[in-house]
This record gives sequence, C-alpha cells and structure tokens, in this order.
Amino acid sequence: MDSRCHFHVTLRCACALVWCLAIATPSGAASLADRARESGCNSKPVAISDALFKCTTKSGYEAFFNVPDVRAGGPPPAPSAASKASPSGFPRVDADTQKTRDEARRKVLDDELASEEKQLAQARADYGNGAPAPLPEEKNDAEKYRQRIERLRQSVQLHERNVEALKKELQR
Repeated sequence: MDSRCHFHVTLRCACALVWCLAIATPSGAASLADRARESGCNSKPVAISDALFKCTTKSGYEAFFNVPDVRAGGPPPAPSAASKASPSGFPRVDADTQKTRDEARRKVLDDELASEEKQLAQARADYGNGAPAPLPEEKNDAEKYRQRIERLRQSVQLHERNVEALKKELQR
C-alpha cells in the first residue's frame, strides 16, 4: 500500500473515531467556532446532525467534530430523575453482559490506540523533524518538497490528536 492510500485509510479511521467519540463527548465542550478552529477548518462548518459537524481543512480533507447542543447556546440540561428511569417493559442488560461489552469496547480502543501510536511513530519518522530527505522529483521543485513536508506535518498532527482522543476515551 503506498503512503497516499495509507494516509486516506488512516483519515477514514480517524473520521470513524470522531463519529464514535461524538456520542460520548462531555457536554461542557467548546463552542462551534472553537471546535472549527481546533479542527483546522477552512470552510464554514456544516451540520450533519444536531451536534455533529464537518468542514474542509486547508489541505482539502474533511474534518469532523461535535459540539453538544449548539442550538441552545450552551450545554444541554442535566437529565431529570424521571427521564433517567427506564420504562417498566424496557429490556435490561445483566451486569456480566455489560461487563463483557465494556471489556470488548476497551479492547477495541486499546487496539486502535496501539495502531494509532504505531502510525504516529511512522508519521514522525517520515516527517523527519520537518526536514525529510527530498524525493528525486522534489530536488528541482522546492514547492513540491514544501507541500510534501506540510502533508507530513499534518499527518503527524492528525495522529497526535487521535492518540490523545483515544487516551482520553480510555480514561472514562
């Protein structure tokens, strides 16, 4: 698999991770403008659902992020005791089943973290502290070399954010 294909696969994994984390993000998250800025948006964020947004970054990739309850201008209200109660006929999961599910979820997150850390190490090696060896076609084209360095830098940042998000999710 060439590095561009690998990068796109990684990007799709990152997007999938963002979708998964969107459900579990605490309600005290930053505003829409803050999250768009953090994600490197170059375009106006577009709502995909009530709290999930996407935008295009400077590099032309789509960034996905969530902002809980932006319509109300703040965090959603805490659920009342009445809304926490399940209906009487609602199916219940026994403790062992829930524990098995939690363990499976943790294993998936651990595996994803290990994969992301490996990809981060590779991205950092490719980036070479901002001065990777120029490829033959880049020796006479400084702009092409600069663009590759920028893509490599963005790849490192993406993997760093993914590792950080996975570690945060594992702490919950």
